[in-house]
Amino acid sequence: MSRVFAYCRVSTTDQTTQNQSLEIQSAGFAIQSHRLIEESISGSVAAKERPGFNKLIERLESGDVLVVTKLDRLGRNAMDVRSTVEHLSSSGVRVHCLALGGVDLTSSAGKMTMQVIAAVAEFERDLLIERTQAGISRAKAAGKQFGRPPALNAEARADVVKRLAAGGNVSELAREFKTTRQTIMRIRDAAMKSPQSDKSFNHSGE
Repeated sequence: MSRVFAYCRVSTTDQTTQNQSLEIQSAGFAIQSHRLIEESISGSVAAKERPGFNKLIERLESGDVLVVTKLDRLGRNAMDVRSTVEHLSSSGVRVHCLALGGVDLTSSAGKMTMQVIAAVAEFERDLLIERTQAGISRAKAAGKQFGRPPALNAEARADVVKRLAAGGNVSELAREFKTTRQTIMRIRDAAMKSPQSDKSFNHSGE
């Protein structure tokens, strides 16, 4: 016989999950007290980052049933909900959501619902990518630099170029400027590619 679990979540500790558990019972699901998992955590937290929900996932086995009142109990957004349901379905766990008429999200009818959720998840993902790219473009336009900051500032790099052109040793310069030989060689190579490069670099001192 299938074991039936329920997951009830509220955002703050001053709220109660009582209404959710009553709603689940009223829908005809008999939940034993040790299979009723209650948690106080923000809905903005991903399902896999919720301690109580994670412990529940570890207890669930193939053939079990998980009941929730709303989709946000399964994740913070459509992408997260989709991931959670797919994981549970692959483990043989049926998932019922009362807000969707009690439909089993792993059934044929439920999979149609999940297709809609998947479409919303795809939209959310594309929107996130679009916003991220727009934010990067704005930051670049404002002069913000991305990636790892250079090991040496512009003044130090210019000094390195001069010292190399005068026959400076790569290893000695690396020690003096407290950086790596690779950094000194990158500065040298970049200077040599410059149209204004000094062709008199001494490569024998590496």
